[in-house]
Amino acid sequence: QVYLRESGGGVVQAGDSLRLSCAASGSTRGIDDMAWWRQAPGKEREFVADINWNGGATYYREAVKGRFTISRDRTKNMIYLQMDSLKPEDTAAYYCAASISVVATISPQGFNIPDVSEYNYWGQGTQVTVSA
Repeated sequence: QVYLRESGGGVVQAGDSLRLSCAASGSTRGIDDMAWWRQAPGKEREFVADINWNGGATYYREAVKGRFTISRDRTKNMIYLQMDSLKPEDTAAYYCAASISVVATISPQGFNIPDVSEYNYWGQGTQVTVSA
C-alpha cells in the first residue's frame, strides 16, 4: 500500500506561481511512475504531468508545457509540481498519483497519455484557484 499526501495549493492571481508537493509513504519501493492530475468542477480528471520514479523522464500535457515542471526527490519520497504563469483555466483540484508499472510511454505517434485507471494510488487532492 502506498499513501500519498498533497500540499501547497492556494488562491493566486493569473501570472503567479505555486509549488505543489506530494509526500509518498508506505510501500514506495514498488513505484515506477508518479504523476499529477487535476479535476475542475463538472469536468473529468485530466492528466497534467508524469515522472518516471527511477529514470526521471518527464511528460506533460500540451496545455502546461513550458509553464509547469514536475520533479522528484527520491531521498525524501517526494514529488513536486512547480506551476508558473498560472492561468484561470488551471483552476482545479490537483491530485498526486502513483503507479507500480511504467505507464507514461512514447510511441512512433508521440506521447501516450496515460489513463486514470493505470495509476494504483491517489492522494486526496489540493485545491488550486487562479483568479483573473
